[in-house]
Amino acid sequence: MKKAIVFLAISLMVYLLLIVPFANYMRTKPFVEKLGYVPTVAAVKAASADQKEFVGALLVMKVLMYFGGQIDKQQNKLPSPPDYPAMSRMIHSAVQLDPYNMDAYYFAQAILVWDVGKVEIANELLDYGMKYRSWDWYLPFFAGFNHAYFLKDYAGAARYYKRAGELSGSKLFKSLAGRYLQESGRTHLALVYLSAMEKGEKNQAVKKSFRTRILAFQEVRRIEVARDRYKAATGVFPDTVEVLVKEQYLSPPPVDPYGGQFFLEPDGRVATTSKFAFAAGKNAANKNKVQGER
Repeated sequence: MKKAIVFLAISLMVYLLLIVPFANYMRTKPFVEKLGYVPTVAAVKAASADQKEFVGALLVMKVLMYFGGQIDKQQNKLPSPPDYPAMSRMIHSAVQLDPYNMDAYYFAQAILVWDVGKVEIANELLDYGMKYRSWDWYLPFFAGFNHAYFLKDYAGAARYYKRAGELSGSKLFKSLAGRYLQESGRTHLALVYLSAMEKGEKNQAVKKSFRTRILAFQEVRRIEVARDRYKAATGVFPDTVEVLVKEQYLSPPPVDPYGGQFFLEPDGRVATTSKFAFAAGKNAANKNKVQGER
């Protein structure tokens, strides 16, 4: 009974610390942006006492619920994007409270890296987590991918993949460090990585985010294959994706699940006007005109 009273008192204190002082702040924010405010980690740690894991889990749950709602809203193209800075702060606080919370690392990798572009921050979180989740091969796997795909640091990627291979007993990571990075290219690497992320994710909102990105990268890969076939036949890169469709190198026409339009950069790389993110209040297809001017 005494423990229950103490737990209730701590929970109430945390609630008051997180919510009440910032009620006016939250009322003035647009609805779509509302997530919450988190005090410093030191303050939350002091308030949560011996319930740090519980409070950390609450913070992660709050972010997951918020993001799940935003995923559906963004597909209706509401004018405001998710409050990524607040999401990042909450995830950082959650990890400081409970460094064993895998959901926090999954979400940080899914959102900080892909949607926010804060690769270095995500890597710092992963390195922090590896000190505690020393048995977990997923964290070095994530870090290895970040170093290879985003930072082009293949030596760093190889170190993390080696650690992931040692922890998992799988030869996949040696293959990733070797063949995928040197021969198959970035899109293939991304598809292997995203498929592993989707398979291991339990939260349906995050899983849906991975599935959408996989579909987009599968379309990119189709375009790359068609582009390479065209170049092998003609000796030059095609000017546009439409040329590949018209000349029957690419069928059916590619569809960007984020609502954008695929196009070819001057160096032949495949890109999309959506930048692999749902548009927020703007029609992502505006860049078609730019493509036509090339």
